[in-house]
Amino acid sequence: MSDLISIKGGRDGLRLRLDDSAEWASLTSALEQQLAQNSGFFAGARLILEIGDRAINDEQMAALLGIMQQHGVQLESLGATARESRNAARASGIVARPLPRYSEPAQPIVQHEHEGMLVTRTIRSGQVLRHHGHITLIGDANPGSEIIAGGSVVVWGRLLGLVHAGALGNPNVAVCALELRPTQLRIAEQITRSPDKAKNLGPEIARIEENQIVVEPWEGAKRG
Repeated sequence: MSDLISIKGGRDGLRLRLDDSAEWASLTSALEQQLAQNSGFFAGARLILEIGDRAINDEQMAALLGIMQQHGVQLESLGATARESRNAARASGIVARPLPRYSEPAQPIVQHEHEGMLVTRTIRSGQVLRHHGHITLIGDANPGSEIIAGGSVVVWGRLLGLVHAGALGNPNVAVCALELRPTQLRIAEQITRSPDKAKNLGPEIARIEENQIVVEPWEGAKRG
């Protein structure tokens, strides 16, 4: 993982923070590498980009947008302290907002994966729930929905859509649900599809064992 980029979630969505003191070519290379290596997590995402005190021109703004578009990512807004950077964003049709000065350097993505998100609603078809850490959903994930997490996924309800845990590359995570019948189940780079089940088998947990996804009843799962 690069130490030039950090990711964090919040009520306003995913925020990507770039080191404002790094050499520009190194920074854009690190950004492209992060988006490529974690394509399962970032594809289709709408991000808020924070660049701190860095001043960028129209050409550099276009380069950032080009990298993101190449990897299927949309830039929601730009946070920057430099007016030049905010003007470049607005000239590209991107919402820009002032940003407090960075008080500490960016930290690697992996240092934030422990952070969790609690959601209490139904995720309907066409909706995507995405978070860099763990996700706990109290409700159902309907067919056609997607849950993408950097950590584990726990659903207190029916999980019937696509789910991808460990989407930032961590295989030591799990997917749990009261009814685990996703159209596609993915943990890190391992992928499987839910077998047809005549009835709900009760709470189940899925995780990687010996390089493959194993699903078992929650009561019989190994703890620890």
